[in-house]
Amino acid sequence: MSSSNKYDIGIDIGGTFTDVVCRRPGEPMRTTKIMSTRQDPSQAVMRAVGFMVENWGIAPEDVGHFLHGTTVATNAVLERKGARIGLLTTEGFKDVLEIGRQMRHALYGVILEPETPIFLAPGKYRKEIPGRIDAKGKEVTPLDEDAVRQAVRELRDAGVQAIAVCYIFSFQNPAHEQRTREIIAEEAPDLMVSISSDVDPAFREYERTVVTSFDAYMKPVIDRYMEQIEGGLGKAGIGSPLQVMQSRGGLSISAVARKRPVRLFMSGPAAGVIGGTIVGKMAGSLNLITVDIGGTSCDIALVDNGQPVIRPEGRIDGYTVRVPMVDVNAIGSGGGSIAWLDAGGGLRVGPESAGADPGPAAYGKGGENPTVTDASLVLGYLDPSYFAGGTVSLDTEKSREAILEKIAKPLGLGLEEAALGIHRVVNAQMVEGIRLVSIRQGLDPRRFALVALGGGGPVHATALASELKIGTVVIPRYPGVLSAAGLLAAPIEHEVAAAYPSPLEGLSVERLKEALGNLDRQCAELMAHEGVDPSEVRISYSADMWYQGQSYYLEVPIHLEDPDPIKRLYADFLKVHDRVYGYASEAPAGIVNLRTIHSALGSDTLGEGAYVAGTGAPVKGERTIRTAAAPGGVLAKIYERANMPVGFRFEGPAIVEQADTTTVVEPGWRGEMMADGNLVLTASEGGS
Repeated sequence: MSSSNKYDIGIDIGGTFTDVVCRRPGEPMRTTKIMSTRQDPSQAVMRAVGFMVENWGIAPEDVGHFLHGTTVATNAVLERKGARIGLLTTEGFKDVLEIGRQMRHALYGVILEPETPIFLAPGKYRKEIPGRIDAKGKEVTPLDEDAVRQAVRELRDAGVQAIAVCYIFSFQNPAHEQRTREIIAEEAPDLMVSISSDVDPAFREYERTVVTSFDAYMKPVIDRYMEQIEGGLGKAGIGSPLQVMQSRGGLSISAVARKRPVRLFMSGPAAGVIGGTIVGKMAGSLNLITVDIGGTSCDIALVDNGQPVIRPEGRIDGYTVRVPMVDVNAIGSGGGSIAWLDAGGGLRVGPESAGADPGPAAYGKGGENPTVTDASLVLGYLDPSYFAGGTVSLDTEKSREAILEKIAKPLGLGLEEAALGIHRVVNAQMVEGIRLVSIRQGLDPRRFALVALGGGGPVHATALASELKIGTVVIPRYPGVLSAAGLLAAPIEHEVAAAYPSPLEGLSVERLKEALGNLDRQCAELMAHEGVDPSEVRISYSADMWYQGQSYYLEVPIHLEDPDPIKRLYADFLKVHDRVYGYASEAPAGIVNLRTIHSALGSDTLGEGAYVAGTGAPVKGERTIRTAAAPGGVLAKIYERANMPVGFRFEGPAIVEQADTTTVVEPGWRGEMMADGNLVLTASEGGS
């Protein structure tokens, strides 16, 4: 992204560590990890800034881009720490948020839990407003402005901090919602407002209500968070604008991100997928599965033919939210995941995490529960004096004691046997997560390479690949901070979609171009806020399509450059429908929504600079490790990754250490250091 001689800084906040990368043209990339501050994540960001100024000598005025990936939006939902909101609906539609859809994700559960996010706006915070727009966008009944004023006053007095507005058919005519926003500004100027015709101007009342309510729920939280960071950057003398990663893998300045906070779900994991995609291309693999294992979670994504899979909607804490996002399957399995015994005496791992404070028992900060990191230490995978590059000292005895007392003794197992059991359970959970993004979509994971990132990804990589019969594992040069590095390569991107109910039959190219042109103008306004030269903007189009009468639709690219784009659109729809559902018929089809995406300034490299090995010896010792293939223990060589020259090869069992992670190479695997600095592991015959 860098276009000058200034520094680009990427900061990604995780549940345990905040990852920091710093890059300037012609200089090696610098990286570090800072302990996350869960109560106020912005504090970790400012600590990172202080570290860079003090230890790297970076002058604040020399910072050109400050890029940020955050989990604040997701955590606000998971922890129920969003704003108290009110919801204004068309008269008769007050309970749409609570009724939801007939579909249920757990049909055979003994106890069925509500799958609608009622917590966003309980009944007393939902108000009906007389006024009606019909399906063609014509006003049937005028908006009752007095009712709006009365409802706003009642909600204000009830202590709401934001209001969501979702009127029927507002995606066809937003006049009533726009007037309601004006009235709210008059009656309660301190309240933030989200209107569905801005947030999600598409049909389906329930989905539109949900995403608009989530947007309002997070708006005050995100606004306050961005303000804290921007204020801190200003005090530090950094004048460059704050740019934030969005859920579909593009950057946006904070001023725009504040207006559309619902698009910040999966902000951090999206950056990791971008970084993993670039690493895979460097290794010659376009089909990838990225596994990002941090302290709290394991984020799994699939990259097909060099492109991350984008979902038109995601699931947050079990709730479906209609926001385009990188298809990341996040599970509660990470280095800090706590091992415990259920009522039947079965061994479980996660989803509860020890986090950064108190952290695993090995941290010596008061944590008494055994975690995956404690098990890794007992199994010999980690050097207690070299964890996080030596910035964190681990107490092996505390790990042993926690596993012995909480797991081994109750199960009648030996210490190492219990630690290996913890790893086998958490690995099984991760394997199942990988199957969900591959086999669930009809894709054979054996056709893919595994890219391991995050502080814990390389620890588990060969074990996961062996279980799935994946023959190649790629360990990036800086796997522990790859999400932060991915920020530096991400494009600036904005996407605008709108309802466009139209059968393909009779649709002219001119009408299609006119509708897309309207979306282009909206996207161009967003890009203008970024200060991007219009000549550098790449534009792509797509349509959500269905057979007329279907309940669901599929996204299909639009190729306006084709001699007959309508005919091409229909042909491509048939191909996509056949791939997803296994059949296609030449029945009449139509468009549901149109979408335009403007992007600019993305990079095909992480800008790490040429790889140069250190002058020291690659081998630094050996120690006994235990794996599923060698439960009794096997002697493994310990390598210093920084000292591996290009072309260096070795056989497992081995441990490869570096400042931001540790790579466990199980028996049956071999490794080779590539010219780009990536470490490629391949399964020996019979190894996978």
